Amino acid sequence: MNALTLFLPCAAGVEDFLAAEVARITGVPLARLHTSRGGIELPGSWRDAMKLNLHSRLAQRVLVRVAQQPYRDEHDIYTAAHDVAWEIWFTPQQTLKVEITAQHSPLKSLNFAALRVKDAICDRLRDKRGTRPSIDTTRPDVRVFAHLTAEHLSLYIDTSGQPLFKRGWREDKGDAPLKETLAAAMIAATGWTGQPGPDGSAPVPLYDPCCGSGTVLIEAAQLALNIAPGGQRRFGFEKLLPYQGHVWQALRQEALAAERSLPTGGAPFIFGSDVAFRMVDFARRNAERAGVAHAIELRGGDALQRTPPSATPGVMLLNPPYGERIAAAGVAGQRADTRAGSRADSRIHQHSDDRAPAPTHLRGRETAQHSDGSENNDFFAQLASHWKKHYAGWSAWLLTPDLKLPSKMRFKESRRVPMWNGPIECRLFRFDLMAGSARTPKPGQAASGGDTSATPNAAPGTAIAQPSTAPQ
Repeated sequence: MNALTLFLPCAAGVEDFLAAEVARITGVPLARLHTSRGGIELPGSWRDAMKLNLHSRLAQRVLVRVAQQPYRDEHDIYTAAHDVAWEIWFTPQQTLKVEITAQHSPLKSLNFAALRVKDAICDRLRDKRGTRPSIDTTRPDVRVFAHLTAEHLSLYIDTSGQPLFKRGWREDKGDAPLKETLAAAMIAATGWTGQPGPDGSAPVPLYDPCCGSGTVLIEAAQLALNIAPGGQRRFGFEKLLPYQGHVWQALRQEALAAERSLPTGGAPFIFGSDVAFRMVDFARRNAERAGVAHAIELRGGDALQRTPPSATPGVMLLNPPYGERIAAAGVAGQRADTRAGSRADSRIHQHSDDRAPAPTHLRGRETAQHSDGSENNDFFAQLASHWKKHYAGWSAWLLTPDLKLPSKMRFKESRRVPMWNGPIECRLFRFDLMAGSARTPKPGQAASGGDTSATPNAAPGTAIAQPSTAPQ
């Protein structure tokens, strides 16, 4: 088990960040990693697979490739699957599930192709062990993934079990919480690490003014304290035959020994607030279960009224709701309701971490139509004004599917990082907030005072996102 090929799927747009993370965790040089859209492939060992499950914040799963070869029809698929030595991975007494994906496959039925893979595995185990495994599509002991391209079949055995975004600490949540892996990708894009400066200065503060149930904050706190994201959950590899309990326990002990304490004398430098006090309570309880409550300062409050939580400028990072009414603004949403006369909208309070899926005709937009047909841009317009007045020196990162959001906020972004939130294509925009006018003054004309704007210049002490190589 020391010469495996591992594949780690991830959300589109996260590949470069995942590659850097994988290289750090395993020690495999970046040059030996193969990056493709939606994942990273690398040579590794069984121990590497366990370490990646324990420490990766960005991968969706850790898969071991057990076969890859050309195919033409379902018979070739059956033969390829039957040739794999499944008996070294699991026994017939364990339950099985086969899942299949395809890209440009000529086959007419993916369901039938998955059935042929399942039949081949069961027939192989019957031939080698005298009996066939049972199928369980809900809570299987073993998951096998098949992927078809136009000409090639790849077969993988899953070592993760539940997807890796399920860290084990979330119990309090809204209707559609932000996945932990996406929150971690947002943090990675900012370059924020939560570590003291080279001169021993305090870490750069991080603030989420629409924190919902706390996903971004908890991921940031665990990163700063070097807490392994998989330390509170079980994994699929624990049910596979190569599993050795003493090796796994040693890896867990190494992770516990590497955890850090707060570097600022115990004072939190990660801050969150939300207009709904219920969500603040959710975030607090989730943070306690994640072991980072002491590292986060949480308060209730309207995003349009909260002043900076620290005297030192830092990084704001938020994921506002898409497609629904922007009543997460609190007073902004309520005032907009009054102006538009929309009683139905006034009852909706969606949060960055607790948002309902957008209606199909509104996906990719941050606004909803009032009864008179006008768009509700009040939240973002007022948010931009609030930032200009109170957050000079901060960098603000905002995840949105609305490519026109910077112009709506009258900001010029200094970075835009492509990311996908499930099926929704988004951009993570960076705005650098600095004192001055939103418009560039003419030569010889002084900038008007009392205002701030977003400029391409980096704010002091803030983190810079690495340029993304993904398509814009």
